[in-house]
Amino acid sequence: MLVSQFLVLAALLFSIGVYGVLVRRNAVLVLLSIELMLTAVSINLVAFGAYLQDTLLSGQVFALFVITIAAAEVGIGLAIVVMIFRNRSSANLDELDLMRW
Repeated sequence: MLVSQFLVLAALLFSIGVYGVLVRRNAVLVLLSIELMLTAVSINLVAFGAYLQDTLLSGQVFALFVITIAAAEVGIGLAIVVMIFRNRSSANLDELDLMRW
């Protein structure tokens, strides 16, 4: 497999993620779009690590760090969304004005 195929896949996933963040109004779907963008970054890291034939496997190690950060982001983000949904009965980001004066 060529590296360009992985880069095209990662670019497609990242573009879908950016589109989801910009267009979606539901907080859970925005979190899902951010996960797509982090997955694209992980694909790039592993593809470049394999392409450069790094003996330390630094691309894979950084991909594991990205996956760990993504898991923590999902846990904290969903906890925040659930608390907002309990208080406001909506997960719509346009109606979220809890932090306003």
